[in-house]
Amino acid sequence: MDNDTDNINVYGAYFAPLRSSEGTKMLIDGLTGEDLAAVPEHWHTYPSPPASAHTALALLYCFFTAAALIGNGMVIFIFLTTKSLRTSSNLLILNLAISDFIMMAKAPIFIYNSALRGFAAGPVGCQIFSVMGAYSGIGASMTNACIAYDRHSTITRPLDGRLSQGKALLMIAFVWIYATPWSLLPLFKVWGRFVPEGYLTSCTFDYLSNTFDTKLFVACIFTCSYVFPMTMIIYFYSGIVKQVFAHEAALREQAKKMNVESLRSNQNASAESAEIRIAKAALTVCFLFVASWTPYGVMALIGAFGDQRLLTPGVTMIPAVACKTVACIDPWVYAISHPKYRQELQRRMPWLQINEPDDNVSNTTNGTTNSTATPTA
Repeated sequence: MDNDTDNINVYGAYFAPLRSSEGTKMLIDGLTGEDLAAVPEHWHTYPSPPASAHTALALLYCFFTAAALIGNGMVIFIFLTTKSLRTSSNLLILNLAISDFIMMAKAPIFIYNSALRGFAAGPVGCQIFSVMGAYSGIGASMTNACIAYDRHSTITRPLDGRLSQGKALLMIAFVWIYATPWSLLPLFKVWGRFVPEGYLTSCTFDYLSNTFDTKLFVACIFTCSYVFPMTMIIYFYSGIVKQVFAHEAALREQAKKMNVESLRSNQNASAESAEIRIAKAALTVCFLFVASWTPYGVMALIGAFGDQRLLTPGVTMIPAVACKTVACIDPWVYAISHPKYRQELQRRMPWLQINEPDDNVSNTTNGTTNSTATPTA
């Protein structure tokens, strides 16, 4: 009776029916030596998932990889080969596309592991997967913060707030330097380490070892790679929305004094108001960052400071999928919604049937809207 109770505590209620099965295959079955040592003890007690789970994830990652590499690859190619798009602000968009490209360039390791249903790539594949993930994930989060700063500066200081090319390059260099210690310290096991997680087909930093060093590392990387960029994104985009709403209110007040319906007589009557467009852009950016990285941040905090029994192999695969999803969406939000980018795609790839009108709409009245919604110069 005591043994049964102990087993239930180890496996959890969900896996209790499997605990006494003689033929139950465990996650770590077949692993020995260095491979087994790389797996946190937390995962030693769980049975292997069904083959269908590995197959489903492999197919999902194949789709994500194709969508992200094609989408971000097109952004990188078009921005690098089109002189008119190589503006200071667009350099940040290019850096984001590079980060997202790297994020999914490591996916073949996951697909290979899933195809062989386990830790097939071994410790070397795990380290490569983790380093690429750390650089691209932290790089993308800090680049999002830089984009938010750029747009906030352009809106609040329209005369002198635009980025110079030198400043944009410095910001990009800072992003990669900032990501370096969080990527290399665990790699060389100076502080923290990279380990397999979930179904042992993906890898990340260790958030499960019950040591002071692990807990401190998790707290620091959570603060530096999530809290800091999140705070900056919310601050800058809320400032943009506040500025635009104040501008729109001033225009309405002036129109009232002049006894006219609107000062925007040259605008398309069917066009959305500026504040609605700005609010949508800001909310989209914030939502993408929150939706993609909050689950991972919460999972890491639970693993380091909370009840680890909540983190089953299946549960921990959900945040990993969320992070990959945003790499597929970013090209659409940041670049494919860019009119000049669409015009260039239309010129080079007419078979895409984009049909973007090639006109020169005046930005004198709507300058703040264009600067915020798309980072053109």
